[in-house]
Amino acid sequence: MSCKTFPVDASNEGPYQQNPAIQLFGNRFFTDQTPIELLIEFLLIAAATKCINDDTKFKTCFPEKKILREWAEEPLRYAPKARLNLKLFSFLGISKLDSRHNIHIRHYQDLTRKFIELIDMPSSGNKEDVVRALENLFLGYQGAGSGRTWCAQSFLPIGKNFIAGETIWKAERARKNAPQDWEDLIDGHVTYFDTNQHVFLARGGEVLYLQICNAFKRSEDEVRTWLDNSDLQLRIEEQHPEKLLSLLENELQKILHQCPETVNEIAHLIDECIESDTSAATDAKGENERFVKAGWCPVDSWQEGYLFAVDVLRLCQANLSIIDRIYLLGIACAIHVIRSMGRQSARAIIGSKDLTDIGYLWAFSAPEETRVPIKRVSHHSAKAMEKMIFEAIRNPEIKLHPTKKTIDQSLKDADKNYAGKLFLKIAKRIGLIVPRRGRGERFVLNEQILRFLVLAIVPPGGRLTYDTFKKRVTARFGMVFDAEGLAEAARWSDFGTGIHLPGDSDYWLQDMLKAAGLLMQLSDSCSMVINPGN
Repeated sequence: MSCKTFPVDASNEGPYQQNPAIQLFGNRFFTDQTPIELLIEFLLIAAATKCINDDTKFKTCFPEKKILREWAEEPLRYAPKARLNLKLFSFLGISKLDSRHNIHIRHYQDLTRKFIELIDMPSSGNKEDVVRALENLFLGYQGAGSGRTWCAQSFLPIGKNFIAGETIWKAERARKNAPQDWEDLIDGHVTYFDTNQHVFLARGGEVLYLQICNAFKRSEDEVRTWLDNSDLQLRIEEQHPEKLLSLLENELQKILHQCPETVNEIAHLIDECIESDTSAATDAKGENERFVKAGWCPVDSWQEGYLFAVDVLRLCQANLSIIDRIYLLGIACAIHVIRSMGRQSARAIIGSKDLTDIGYLWAFSAPEETRVPIKRVSHHSAKAMEKMIFEAIRNPEIKLHPTKKTIDQSLKDADKNYAGKLFLKIAKRIGLIVPRRGRGERFVLNEQILRFLVLAIVPPGGRLTYDTFKKRVTARFGMVFDAEGLAEAARWSDFGTGIHLPGDSDYWLQDMLKAAGLLMQLSDSCSMVINPGN
């Protein structure tokens, strides 16, 4: 097992020394960050200006290969946009009444007044109706944070101008200091609008981004050796890190500009043009950009980072609507987090050598499964996964140096917020594990996860035999469905070897694929899983 970190040696940093899950999985995966917020943070970094040192600044989604090759012991810094004006315009009306400070309301009124003055329309038209319509439109793009203060909410990442960093309103400080106007708030935005807490955008997206960079930093020979010893069967262009980097860069640029240009321009107008002092104070430009230092990921996690890059690429290449793609990318982020936790835990349990297989097995059952043996195998694989994570963060090679807590307290906190309970919470949020509450947790699929698996496994416009599809899902994600796979999962989870499992254990999976129009029955013995493609 190795606890080395990328891009910097984090062994002297507080979170690394005090939290075993952060030391093992990276800084950090956290229970309060939702799947869509993982995606928002990931795309926030991809869209931002970034730098590795004073001489290396870039605006592409990822560093070019030369920069990656030379990157050593320097943290990644990125410049997120706060977009306070756009959030105020869109979300003030649905934020809690007690979180609406009088200064917020006055600035909102000032923004809308200036916006109305800019609208050019026939005298018979109502400019206020135009403003209300745009408010409702942008409110429909709310992605996360319902019930929070307006500035702590997030948009769905439908386009570059809607991707914003986290901002926390410091209500107690405002009550204590009694600022008089909006200028007081933004002049001291660190005091009243805190952009450095990472409460909801809790750095999980940073870990995902760094895992991909860590993967693209690998040499072609290293990637080739790994792929030759696995059963991943990636496409030719996906087997070369430099080609994969180029493809992913091009596709992510398309995603960042997928929103209709008019909508993007209006968002930019509201946020930076109608009133520019706010963006100038919170974001700054040119030499004065506000850069945030990203965290770190485990060096050993480059393999799953590479697979995540492939997952994202294939979803970007799929023929999907903007909203469908966003939600499927959110699912991809969530599944990747728990896959990362599984693989890192397996490394901690098995040893420091690279894994040539997935390192765990998740046994899946039908959503409405009634057969007790299958439900029990699925339940035991979920519990075994939780147990493996529990044991992994207690590996003797993880050395803790807590300051305010005892080691036992640090372990309990990790179990609750950063390790086993995090695995369950993410899986339940996306419907990968049921029930949401109560006992008997087991793995299931829903329509969205099934669509993600098909798009991630079957090339666009291509097809795979049903049996090949299952094998590749197992190789990429550790999921098993049929009697043979369930028996292997039972052995992995120490459930036993004498369990009688029906031969049609996976009939439900074929039914779900058929219902979704993703299965072509060629004969009684041969079915093809299809990706409709473009």
